[in-house]
Amino acid sequence: MRAITQKRFGGPEVLELVEVDRPEPGPAEVLVRVHAAGVNPTDFWHRTTGGLLGRPVRLGWDLSGVVEAVGVGVALFRPGDEVFGVPRLPQAAGAYAEYVTAPSRHLARKPAGLSHVEAAGLGLAGLTAWQALVDVADVRSGQRVLVHAAAGGVGHLAVQIAKARGAYVIGTASAAKHRFVRGLGADEVIDYATTDFAERLRDLDVVIDSIGGEYGPRSLRTLRQGGILVALASPAETYLEEEAARQGRRARFMIVEPDRGGLTSLAGLVDRGQLRVEVDTVLPLEQVAKAHRIGQAGHAKGKIILTL
Repeated sequence: MRAITQKRFGGPEVLELVEVDRPEPGPAEVLVRVHAAGVNPTDFWHRTTGGLLGRPVRLGWDLSGVVEAVGVGVALFRPGDEVFGVPRLPQAAGAYAEYVTAPSRHLARKPAGLSHVEAAGLGLAGLTAWQALVDVADVRSGQRVLVHAAAGGVGHLAVQIAKARGAYVIGTASAAKHRFVRGLGADEVIDYATTDFAERLRDLDVVIDSIGGEYGPRSLRTLRQGGILVALASPAETYLEEEAARQGRRARFMIVEPDRGGLTSLAGLVDRGQLRVEVDTVLPLEQVAKAHRIGQAGHAKGKIILTL
């Protein structure tokens, strides 16, 4: 089968298209024929530094495809089932490939209303937004939620999930993307290039920050006492937890985890018309380096997807 690999850390040019043996599913695993794979910031991080694993790995965690075979003990799926998900994260999954094996409970049935291209953009970014908003922040109706980078892969899904839970949602985005973010359901959109959100906003219940750096400390200032910042950008953001506690606020750094329950909840929102996936760019697998360059430029609206 065709797959993308790398032998060293570096820029997009280190990614290579190779022929490798097709894997076989082990006990409680399925073999998925990948139709589309999502491109995410964690892919850039692992490509350049090895991420949490510290070594070059075969990239890709987001996928949508069809079950080709099942291992011993799998009861949830049968060959021919359409699935999507985020297998093995933070361990290597290798979803930039024609086939991938995955623990069966790291996947869910693909929503009938989504194409494989759209579903490949839902898993990792959608689970990140769901776990941050629901599992960590416990967003409830009437709360005020700020989503940074609201037009991005995680952000555009976080806006919709927060709205589906009844929150008042504020997003930060460039002026050119304000109409898009409002179309997702945002009640307010702030142009980060012309307006200091930290000066304008107060008494927020929740902030979702996928940018990191100085955005974290500034975001703490916008929270009410007891409000929570969920940081997604880097393990270095754990320092915010102590700083938030000194201010009477809360902060948590979060790494997304495979979660069949969360995937099923996302699929339910899609089925009810409360969640859609915006796809910015679609490229074939052999143009993976171009996909990474587009993603790292930081201007994509929604998701970047590789097709196989």
